[in-house]
Amino acid sequence: MTIDLASPPVALPKCDAHQIENRVRNCPRLPSLGSVNSALRELLSADQRYTSQIAEVIRRDPSLTARLLRLVNSVYFGFSTPINSIEEAVFFLGVRQIRQLAMMTPIIEDFQKLAGSVKFEWREFWQHCIGTAILTREVTGAFEVPGDESDYVAGLVHDVGKIVMAAAFPDHFAAIQAQHRESLRDLCSLETEILGVDHTELGALYLRSHRLPELLVETARFHHNPEAAPRHARIIAAVQIADLLIRHAQIGNSGNRREITSDAWLNASGWDILCAQKSGEEKSIAEASLLRSLERLATILDGLV
Repeated sequence: MTIDLASPPVALPKCDAHQIENRVRNCPRLPSLGSVNSALRELLSADQRYTSQIAEVIRRDPSLTARLLRLVNSVYFGFSTPINSIEEAVFFLGVRQIRQLAMMTPIIEDFQKLAGSVKFEWREFWQHCIGTAILTREVTGAFEVPGDESDYVAGLVHDVGKIVMAAAFPDHFAAIQAQHRESLRDLCSLETEILGVDHTELGALYLRSHRLPELLVETARFHHNPEAAPRHARIIAAVQIADLLIRHAQIGNSGNRREITSDAWLNASGWDILCAQKSGEEKSIAEASLLRSLERLATILDGLV
């Protein structure tokens, strides 16, 4: 049965903690977060990277192949002749973007399965998640040399609580989205009022119940207020800024329709965490770099989703 956001239930009982925990525990796990294309990651991290070897691994995954060719042929790359060869695509995109594609593809497919049949603007939601992941890496890179891809994955899964809500509480999700669309009230407050828990708590509960890394748990829980994060405040601060900037630019749809002004993202609490030992000039350079990245991001996302 398809849940329609246009005609949500009129009245729903708020769930208690026991009901919430039980339903979340019964949600399918995301196998991609346990092992993300390990063969490709190992190949890409090797000292010798051969395009033909990488292409051969990519060929084993039809979804990754299709996304790779869509991206490289998007308007952003502007080739006059379409690229149909995986080897050429790998050459043009480079190792970093191939690695991110390899992680993103199975995670988004798992997200789609978890969301089930609930009617929502899911394509735009995936664009929001991927855009936040890309910009999280940009924010991190503005202040330090990025290490592994953990900041990218954190950005990708920051809103997993909304997907869990759609999967475990479809009627409540529909009611929340309908009321939010009409009133533009604070989304977290509305979720707590109608369901009994907001998407940040729900996402953290889901990720912790499936024994996923604490960084991802904290990101789901504290991406609106990274200063409250016990351990991973810097990465979560980058996620917060990326999330706000994507919403400010109205790229995709996070499910939160309240307008984000320039002041909101420029004065986000995450900047205090990231710029504690930085000059005002360094912050200004980072802001300008992020705005430049936004100019091409919408086209990139059209090639990915």
